[in-house]
Parts: sequence; structure tokens; C-alpha cells
Amino acid sequence: MNCLQELKRHYGASEGYALYRMIMEECFGLSHVDILLGKDNLISEENQACLSEITERLLKNEPIQYVLGYAKFCGHKFVVKPGVLIPRPETEELVDLVSSITSCFQGAPKVLDIGTGSGCIAVSLALRGCRVSAFDVSEQALGIAKENADMLNVDIDFVHENILHPSPSCEKWDIIVSNPPYVCATEAHEMSQNVLQYEPHIALFVPDADPLIFYRAIISFALSHLNSGGHICLEINEAFPEKTCNLLTSFGFRDAKIIVDRYEKKRFAHAHL
Repeated sequence: MNCLQELKRHYGASEGYALYRMIMEECFGLSHVDILLGKDNLISEENQACLSEITERLLKNEPIQYVLGYAKFCGHKFVVKPGVLIPRPETEELVDLVSSITSCFQGAPKVLDIGTGSGCIAVSLALRGCRVSAFDVSEQALGIAKENADMLNVDIDFVHENILHPSPSCEKWDIIVSNPPYVCATEAHEMSQNVLQYEPHIALFVPDADPLIFYRAIISFALSHLNSGGHICLEINEAFPEKTCNLLTSFGFRDAKIIVDRYEKKRFAHAHL
């Protein structure tokens, strides 16, 4: 199999070559210059077999991050498996948003990440000095998040919790952050096949009839679990920025505002008590 040509044929010349280059570098230690010099044609038979297997998975639209077993986020590698969403670059800006707020507090602020998934947000904030707790409804996701916390040597309190039906608790935090499911079922046709076929739908989709179901639950929870002057930071569906802001205001949060991401999309909501 000519793996490079197969990838170009399937993904297009630019993306196909980018995937091939990533495989060569990450799996076989070959640089772009090495490829130009033809060293990729000199790899061992064992590595050729491995390359063919990787290519077959990619030709079935499996995301490269699942194939490699990790994704890069905020300058670190995070273990990712089909049980968790692959961290997106724009979500790094949610981490930056929370980090920009931490100076409002004396000492290390207590932060709760709701719907932690791979733990990328929680771990990244812990690495920046926050005291972090993290909820998820998926035991599988919590296992992967714990693996990432251990790998990057941070201490996080992981809790199996369904935010739609939260357990009674008196604990409070300074900041609550969340990137919850927010894609409407009717938006699925706009998504790529590698997302639809492989990433967990439970972490992606919400009912068309109630697209803000998780935001309502998270904001309600935050109202009684944030310390005075606490902040809430949310990644949102760009189709509902005003409705999300109005929801925050209706629960009594102040100065609700929308923040655009690096692509100029209305991506985040921020408010405080």
C-alpha cells in the first residue's frame, strides 16, 4: 500500500500529507526533511506493517488523535480514547479565560470543571495552580481523566456525578467552568464523519427541543455552589449566545457577557455572582 497516496486520495492532498507527516514524526521519528529525503521508504518491514494498519484506520475516518492515543492541549499531551471527546484548540481559550480570573482571588482558587471528559480543562488549570474538582457522568471518562492527571502529576478530586440530577452537597467553589454537550441533533449533518462515527454522542448532542438543558442545570447548580463573588465560565453553542446570557441573568448572575474565540465565533459566556 502506498500510504501517502491513499491518504491524499481520501482526505485531499494537503490534509492527507499533514496526516502522513504527523504519523512519520510521532510514530517513527522521521521529520519533514527526512520524508523529503525519502527516508520514509526505508523503514523496517515491522514499521511498514504498523504504518499500513494506521492508514487503514484513518481511511475509515477514525480521528488521528484516537489512532495515536493522545491529543495536544495547552502545551501538553493528553491521553484520548473513544470514550472521551478530542480536545479542541478553541477550548484552550476557555482555560485562558479561567486563568485570567484567578487573580481576583487570594491564594489558589477552588475550581470545579463540570463534564470533564479527558480532564484537559481540569488538568490544565491544576497545572496553573488552581485547586480543582471535576465531575463527569461517565465512569470511562473519569478513568481517562485520572490517567491524565496522574501522567501530568496533578491532584484533582474526580467525582462521578450527573449534573442533571446532582447529589446533595454543601461544597462551594470560586469558579465553575464547563464545556457541556451543546450540539443540536439537527446540526449533526454539518459535522464531519470522523466526529459522528467515533466521538461519544453523549458528550456532543442535546435535544433540539431543549438545547440549553445542560446550561440550565449547570447555572442552577452554580447559584448554590459558588462562593460569594464567584465566577462561571462556559463554552457555548454559537447559535444561542443571547439565550445563554439571558439564562445567566435570569438566575441572578451579573455582567453576563459573550466572548469570541480565535475564529471570531461567539464561543464563551462569562458571568459572576
